[in-house]
Amino acid sequence: MSDTPPRVRQAFADRYPVERVLGRGGMATVYLARDPKHGRQVALKVLHPELAAGLGPERFLREIRIEAGLQHPHILPLHDSGEARAGPGDETVLLYYVMPYVEGESLRQRLDREGRLPVADGLRIVADVAEALAYAHARGVIHRDVKPENILLSGGHAMVADFGIAKAVEAAGEASLTQTGWGMGTPAYMSPEQIAGGKVDGRSDIYGLACVLYELLAGQPPFTGPNARAIFARHQLDEIPPLARVRSDVPQHVEEALARALAKESDDRFE
Repeated sequence: MSDTPPRVRQAFADRYPVERVLGRGGMATVYLARDPKHGRQVALKVLHPELAAGLGPERFLREIRIEAGLQHPHILPLHDSGEARAGPGDETVLLYYVMPYVEGESLRQRLDREGRLPVADGLRIVADVAEALAYAHARGVIHRDVKPENILLSGGHAMVADFGIAKAVEAAGEASLTQTGWGMGTPAYMSPEQIAGGKVDGRSDIYGLACVLYELLAGQPPFTGPNARAIFARHQLDEIPPLARVRSDVPQHVEEALARALAKESDDRFE
């Protein structure tokens, strides 16, 4: 637990005793914790304090509970959410949410290990994620940050995590995010309209998922660059590099579907 901040250990000592850090992202740190009440391990996600201050507890907690209503085999469910403080002398607000601890690995971990996946495996994973997105979109929930880190692999299936944080940050409004220096999305998987700060809908998630599939098959996302600005420009201006350049076993209909899903204009993508 040496890499766990003392304030986190103290804040969750009774409800969710922290065992170790599982990972760190742009918006939250994920801890492996115990749920003594139910006798199980859980993934405790704690938002970075600067982001929590920008969002505000009430709005975040109200919106993240929407995820509790998402019940789908390929969506990681929400167990709990709330705010915590370390105690006297440290009044920092820690916004958190709790999800099941999934035995397995993230899609990012598998990509790091294998480089690229067999076509059949990539299509199967993306089909699971597409089912989850379609279910959420039908209920008015847009993910906004589809990427390998948010796709968990377990028992031969894929599960999508972090719908709640996307909805909560979206509801908080761009003004508060700008003031705190935070923003939604990951450059390699962001749609042109999201980059431009325009209105996003389910077709933006489709674009992100297409970027993921391209990476699963090619070994890297369709648009890369030395920094976020360069990647943004490529999303908005460049043609998609043909998959045939890097591997010959991708069926033509898959490449055609990718081209449509990665269209610059959202109206040209799949619904």
